[in-house]
This record gives sequence, structure tokens and C-alpha cells, in this order.
Amino acid sequence: MNSSAPTPPPHQPPPAVTAPAAAASTTAGPAGAAPTPPTPTVPTPPARPVPVDDSRPFGAHLRLSWWKPLVIVPALLIIMLVLQIALTLVVLVIESFAFGRDPMDTSMSPLLMLATNLSLAAMGPLAIVATALIGRVPWRRLLASPRRMSPRRWGVYFAAFSTLVIAALAVMQLIDPDSTGLTSFAITGTTVGLLVVALLTTPLQAAGEELMFRGVMMPAIASWIRAAKPALIVGLVASSLLFGLVHISLDPWLLTYYTVFGVCMAAIAVISRGLEAPIAFHVANNLIMMVLAALFAGGEGVEIDRSVGMGGPFMLAFIAVDLVAVGIVWLYERRMRP
Repeated sequence: MNSSAPTPPPHQPPPAVTAPAAAASTTAGPAGAAPTPPTPTVPTPPARPVPVDDSRPFGAHLRLSWWKPLVIVPALLIIMLVLQIALTLVVLVIESFAFGRDPMDTSMSPLLMLATNLSLAAMGPLAIVATALIGRVPWRRLLASPRRMSPRRWGVYFAAFSTLVIAALAVMQLIDPDSTGLTSFAITGTTVGLLVVALLTTPLQAAGEELMFRGVMMPAIASWIRAAKPALIVGLVASSLLFGLVHISLDPWLLTYYTVFGVCMAAIAVISRGLEAPIAFHVANNLIMMVLAALFAGGEGVEIDRSVGMGGPFMLAFIAVDLVAVGIVWLYERRMRP
């Protein structure tokens, strides 16, 4: 009788014995020697929050610690005020002793215009550098984000806005000559000085204000709000109110104009995702206005009167120009994007 031996079960390795965690990291030494102690694990530091969020619109794209805007915004406003007052006083003292300037004279001489423009021009780079250092933000991302800043964009906008401002002034001059103040044409040494200073420094002054208010203050204030759309609204409105207030006018029409100007420049920056368009409009507007003010100042200094009663319904025409500029940027950017 044939008998078959039972088939042995398949070979299975013995179950692995899990060593204690401490034992797993020890290194066996020579016989009789104590085991090497485990190497301590160094904890990985938490990742630093990214200061720029490209998923949010320009103007609300910064993510700063809550205390940083509390340092940046008031410090810039205080420095701007102190710098303007200091330089103005220096110029008034110099002109009083050197040229016999009347202390009650409120007109803007070439030297006073130079001091005012340079003080405001200096605030732009200062604001960018301060935010880059305190907020650890790449400075280029304060100029445009997520794209790079484009000189060509600035040139296109400057040409368009210069044409817009000149055309608007021409229409206003035809309809209501008193609204433009272009009545006393004269060229003197003072006029030439004003023109030279305006051409050389007004673009710097306008760019400095845009770098400070739209490049830094708007996104810094917006960084307090987590949700993107509310953050953008808060940053836009707050920075525009500050822009209107620093022009120091109690006239309701003028205060409204400066605030709406700030809102329009902020909207232009958001739509175009950068500062080329607001800088271009601000430069074109201020440069043309200052050149005309110098030519039609009767050969004297430029009068800039922001007291109550100096504004009026005619300011609606200037506000309309700002709104048209917003429309131009919206149409151009819509065409440029794929």
C-alpha cells in the first residue's frame, strides 16, 4: 500500500520583532561595551509666512503680521509731515533774508516748489524700502504683482492720459474760462524758474505719492483683513481717505476731489495689477497743471489756495476726468489679457 507523506506547509518567515524606539536608534558596540546613545532629533522650525499672496488681487496681495502696518503707515505719514514742514520753513527763512519775502506771502516760488516736490518724491523710495525691510516683502512686488513692472505700459498710459487731461482742459476753457484759472499769461524769471522745477521734479513728486499711497499703504492696510474682497475695499477706501486728508483742505469740494482722485488711482492700480497706470496719470495731471499754473500766474509765484470756498461744482469736471481714466485702463487691460 502506497502511502503519501503530508505536504509540508509553505515556508513563512517568523514574525518580525519590533524593537523599542530607543533600541532602534542605538548602535551596537564591541562585546561588553555600552550601546551608543540615540541622536537627538532637532525640531524643524515652522515655515515663515509668505508675505505676498498671488491668489489675491494687487492692492490686497500682502500678508503682513498685524503689527507691521501699525508701524509702517503712521511712521510714513509723520515723516512726510515733518519733512514738508521742515523744508518749507528752511526755504521761507532763506527767501525772507535773501530776497525779502513777505512772511504773509502764500505763493509758491521756484525754491518752495522744489522743496515741496523733493520732500514728497523722497517718500516713495522711503516707503518701499521700509516695507521691504519691515515686512520682508520683495520690493518689486510692491510695484506690480504678480507680473513685472513694464516701462512700455507706463509710456502708453502717459501718452493717453496726457491727451485726456489736455483735451478736458481745452473743453473746460471753452465752456467756463474761470474754472481753469488760465487768465494772466506772462513769462518772467520767476516763470522760467517754476517751469524748470516743475518739469524736473513734478514727475518725481507724483511718482512718490503713488509709491507711498497705492504701492504701500493700500496693501499694508488691506493685510489686516483675511478675506480678499473685503481687504481690498478696506485698503482702497482707507488709503484714499488718507490721501485726501494729507492735502489739508477744509473745503468740501476740494476734499471730495482729492479723495475721489485717490479712489480712482487705487482702482487703476488694482485693475492693471501695478503702479504704471496710476503713476502715469498722476504725473500727466500734475505736470500739465503746474506748467499751466506757472505760465498763467502773471509772472509771479503760483498760488495754491485750498481754503474753504475755493472749490465748487466745477470740480465735477475734474472728477469726470479721473473716472474716464479708470475706464481707459479697464479697456486697455481687458484687451491686453489673454
